[in-house]
Amino acid sequence: MKKTVFSIFCIMIALAVGAVPASAKDKVVVYTSLENEEVVDYLELAKKDLPDLDIQAIRLSTGELGARMMAEKDNPQADCVWGWAVTNMAEFVPKGMLTVYRPAGWDKIPAKFKDPDGYWTASDTYEAALVVNTKVMEEKKLPMPKGWKDLLNPVYKGMLIMPNPASSGTGFLQIASLLVLMDPDYKNKPVEQNKAWDFLKELDKNMGQYIKSGSKPAKLAAAGEYAIGCSFAFVYASLKKQGFPVSLVLPEEGVGYELEANGLLKGAKNEKAAKKFLDWAIGESAMKRYATFKLGVTYPGSRTSGSAGL
Repeated sequence: MKKTVFSIFCIMIALAVGAVPASAKDKVVVYTSLENEEVVDYLELAKKDLPDLDIQAIRLSTGELGARMMAEKDNPQADCVWGWAVTNMAEFVPKGMLTVYRPAGWDKIPAKFKDPDGYWTASDTYEAALVVNTKVMEEKKLPMPKGWKDLLNPVYKGMLIMPNPASSGTGFLQIASLLVLMDPDYKNKPVEQNKAWDFLKELDKNMGQYIKSGSKPAKLAAAGEYAIGCSFAFVYASLKKQGFPVSLVLPEEGVGYELEANGLLKGAKNEKAAKKFLDWAIGESAMKRYATFKLGVTYPGSRTSGSAGL
């Protein structure tokens, strides 16, 4: 009996000793709206580059991330935000929810890609696009659109899908870019008087569904559930590599693009670890990995075959 108790005691000690390296890691909780595929890929690299950090990333859609931050304003549950649309990030500066932090290498990032006071730093950009299922188009004898206005054709009724701008950064990007593209005088009038709203009302007649995800419209179109998904260019490249019958259309009227940025949350419980992660997030190693997915990255010279550069 004594031998058994002693053996169990030894096993417990061994387990405790073995657990020391893991418990010695500094935890950092990260909120992100990057695509799941990106998060998995980037974190694999981050864990190699930052072996002393226990990185706990929570992925939320753009709107959900903002709502969660507001709900936790008086008691932040995350330490930093990674890969969130700048248009959303910037709104949280006057709310007093971000704190100034200029990560290592901040000076290398061009001024147009960072907040001058250091509240946020952009790492990459993505571009709005139409993802078309060529098989569905052929089977239903649908014409290939060249731009946004072509989508008003009644033959597309129920065959279109786009992200909801209230929850998706991609959806917001698409609406915002149309407001600029379709009304040259947009700066001199209230937004509710913008000419693009008439276009959007007509487009709604052909829309099959609005969905909270920015990538889901492309994925559902690729699966054949819809003919055309209003999404963004990165997800098209991923679907094409997987063998789906998809084609990319960059609307002839023009398309919008968005920057994705990182920032340190005010009241972060793990500030030291968060700063170390944010240093990595705009470093050369991370930027080169982003460039395999994105239209472009903000770190000079990090362009790859998967990136159009900036």
